[in-house]
Formats: sequence, C-alpha cells, structure tokens
Amino acid sequence: MERTEALLDAATSLLSNEGYAAATLKAVGERAGIPTASVYHYFADRHQLEAELVSRHIEALDTLLSDALARSRARTLRGAVNVVVNTMLDYFREHRSLVALWFVERTSEVGASAHAIDEAWAEQFWQFLMTRDLVRPETPLLAIQLTFEAGNRLLDVAFQTSPNGDEATIDELRRMCTSYLETYAPSAAKRAR
Repeated sequence: MERTEALLDAATSLLSNEGYAAATLKAVGERAGIPTASVYHYFADRHQLEAELVSRHIEALDTLLSDALARSRARTLRGAVNVVVNTMLDYFREHRSLVALWFVERTSEVGASAHAIDEAWAEQFWQFLMTRDLVRPETPLLAIQLTFEAGNRLLDVAFQTSPNGDEATIDELRRMCTSYLETYAPSAAKRAR
C-alpha cells in the first residue's frame, strides 16, 4: 500500500511540475525511490498508473460536485452553470496532474473514464435543474449531456491556452452553456406561478 501511494504521489508531482512527458514509469519509480523493475509489480504500464490517478481524482471531484449542488441556492440557469463550472475549475487548478491527464495527454483509458463520469454528472445536473424548475420537465437528458461535452471541450481549450485555464475561454463556456440551457427554460410567466 505504501509503495503504491508513493508511486501515485511521485506521478502526481511529476505531472504537476514537469508535465506528461517527464512522468515515465522510470522517472516515477526514481522519484518514489523504488527500482524500475519493482514498479511493474504495482502497475503493468504507464496507462494503468494514469487510470488509477484519474480514478482517484474522479472520486474526489464527484464528491465535491455532489456537495456543491446539494448546497447550492442557485435560482437561475447562470447560477447553476456557475456551480458546476466553478467546482470543476477550482479542482483542475488545484490538481494540475489531472489537467495533464484529462486534457493535455488524454489516453483512450482516461477518455473512457471521462466520458462515463460526464454522463453521470450530466444526469445529476439534469435532476438538479428539474427539481429547481430551471428547465422544462420534457427537457431531454441528452441536452445536459451535450452541455457537458461542449463544456469539457472548452475547458480543454482553456487549459491548452493557459496553465490556469484561459479566463476569456471560460467566460465563453459559461455564456454558451447558459444560453443553450435557456432554450429549455420554462417561460417567465410559468415560473412566476
């Protein structure tokens, strides 16, 4: 257990500080003080190590997003979008190793995990919007899934442009997601009732 944690910590440090190319299994082992041959006892290859790191990040981010939505007092679509965007943005900014894996050097394994969790988050957000009457009852889950897909792509652009996420791109992300979801909003007259 200790060695697995040491390897994951070493990979996180390398990804955060030196980038994806520097985080080879050999370098991870050296940083953790574990011989390269022994690293393969814990992780068959680099992709397995990356998948474990992403899995841990997803679990943490999932908890944060669930908590943020549960605490939210958002009464507008813009406010609801901001809850999701701010939670994700804060996490990505704090965990640069995830940015390297999620956006910069996404492997097919990471992509599959990202797609699965995006679908789960989209469904959670859809329920949130429905219970607060921010979207019409007939709003398809697909609309929220597409919002997450587009949002992810724009976050990708934001983090490719700047290590902290380009603010102009993030502002456009907020605008685009809000405007799209507003096409599913109940009319103002109905909401006043």
